[in-house]
Amino acid sequence: MNRTPRPPRRRVDGILLLDKPPGVTSNAALQRARRACRAEKAGHTGTLDPLASGLLPLCFGEATKFAQSLLDSRKEYVATLAFGTSTTTGDAEGEVVDTAPVDFSPADLAATLRRFEGEILQLPPLHSALKFEGRAYYEYARAGQEVPRTPRPVTIEALEIVECALPHAVLRVACTKGTYVRVLAEDIARALGSRAHLAGLRRTRSGPFRVADAIGLDALEAADPAGIDAFLLPVDAALAGLPRRDLDAPEAAALHHGRTVACRAEADGSYRCYGPDGAFCGVAVAAGGVLRAGRMMRTATEDSGPRV
Repeated sequence: MNRTPRPPRRRVDGILLLDKPPGVTSNAALQRARRACRAEKAGHTGTLDPLASGLLPLCFGEATKFAQSLLDSRKEYVATLAFGTSTTTGDAEGEVVDTAPVDFSPADLAATLRRFEGEILQLPPLHSALKFEGRAYYEYARAGQEVPRTPRPVTIEALEIVECALPHAVLRVACTKGTYVRVLAEDIARALGSRAHLAGLRRTRSGPFRVADAIGLDALEAADPAGIDAFLLPVDAALAGLPRRDLDAPEAAALHHGRTVACRAEADGSYRCYGPDGAFCGVAVAAGGVLRAGRMMRTATEDSGPRV
């Protein structure tokens, strides 16, 4: 049986905003998008649970150097809470472990939500990818073993009701990285004297990006290969929050070669830097009157191959 050979991989530099469907792991979505784009190198910027859908920014090529800014960025979700039952996993995938009455009103829920705004402590769920002694928590959970877990501070920047028809409620959640929305759902329910699990979750925002601008996985795979690069954002799209620093040719060369550049006029902090031709060079850090290279783009002399 003859098989059609796969097109060769190529260097692709940029960010793809993917609308991950439910039922697909973040890594599986990444690999399918990578094949569609024929990209040599790719990484995602924060895992979405398999049952969750929504915005999953993917970094290709040189953009992977700057993925941390998206990992650290603010996130927004639309979460559907099912009150009255809790599950082993905190979401609809788990088995029911407890039930409780739902004898509170939408007004009670709204008042309780205010108690969870700002910085709170969250106990990470046992069913998570966090590690203990080199193994993921969920491995211990599947083996029926407990592991020591320490509450961690997270910040809930916004928490509001979108819809409420008890025993279900849809909430908008804006939060810092590391927030487990299923744990938030359980904690809210306990504060109301009830139980809950996450019936649905959709990420609507990550850093400066919104799901309204994302492409679905099926649409990406069905797109014309010749035009698929039109879906890519430039590498520096994730860094719009950093101040800009324009470099002359000697300054750009110095940073690329690991030397410092005088910058007495700039305040200390990180800068997105651009060369004399306006091309993005990378991120440099100003401190003590000098500018030092942070993450820098590869130069033409470092890679003479075609870039997309």
